[in-house]
Amino acid sequence: MLNKIKGDLRKLANKEKIPIYQNFFKTKKGQYSEGDVFIGVSVPNTRKIAKKYKDSKLSVVEQLLGSKIHEERLLGVLILVQKYQKTNDDKIFFFYKKHNKKINNWDLVDLSADKIVGHYYYNNKNKIQELYELAKSNNLWEKRTSIVSTFYFIKNNDFKQTITVSELLLRDKHDLIHKAVGWMLREVGKKDKKILLQFISKNYHKIPRTTLRYAIEKFSEAERLKYLKGNINL
Repeated sequence: MLNKIKGDLRKLANKEKIPIYQNFFKTKKGQYSEGDVFIGVSVPNTRKIAKKYKDSKLSVVEQLLGSKIHEERLLGVLILVQKYQKTNDDKIFFFYKKHNKKINNWDLVDLSADKIVGHYYYNNKNKIQELYELAKSNNLWEKRTSIVSTFYFIKNNDFKQTITVSELLLRDKHDLIHKAVGWMLREVGKKDKKILLQFISKNYHKIPRTTLRYAIEKFSEAERLKYLKGNINL
């Protein structure tokens, strides 16, 4: 089965896309995805294969997640999303959590974290401390998972977890965390601008510039300039 899945994925590969993906996902020495291997399959085409093999056993998914090939890991992640959304089976969440370090690029995290991890903790708020612990991880992808997971809460008009996790990550040095936190704060602002403004005012001198730019992206130009220049009542 595994060879058949991989074979179907490779049929949709486009070698011309490989250097584009390598550059986009920062695979050069010293970059966050150093050494990641691509075969040139688009996300929509990977989704097609995931849908076709959504009933694959977790043992097969585990092998996909262990692959050095980016699109195979993405395929494994997308199959997990399919499985979880169909069943809401907690064992899918625990499997995802166990293999979180293999979900090791921002697209893999962003296409799955809210749908699995966010959904689980939204429905198991008594375990929310685990999400905060994820934010304190030394692993980049676990930290990104913690903040992107809160997107599920935002969609359900619950902003507390995004604010809490954002505060835990404000001192993080990585650009991918700055962007993810800013993205989630922006989504909060779309729903309740007052909460976003309160967060900015409270944490203005600690917010990384990238995070701030992402968070206020939907503001008017005049308002953006005001916040970027610090011309606000703190």
